[in-house]
Amino acid sequence: MSVIYILLSVSVVVGVTFFVIFIMAVRSGQYDDDYTPSVRMLFEDELVKEPTNTTKQTKTD
Repeated sequence: MSVIYILLSVSVVVGVTFFVIFIMAVRSGQYDDDYTPSVRMLFEDELVKEPTNTTKQTKTD
């Protein structure tokens, strides 16, 4: 039964350690994306529609 307490305490310590390291990485800007904003305009696939002349032609004699 004492092994369960040891494993539980070790897993909690490891979990808290990884969480603290993750928070430190987020605060230091590790996950900030510097590359995508500089090339975003190269990957825009929006098509610009040209206005078409949709006037109706009438037949006059």
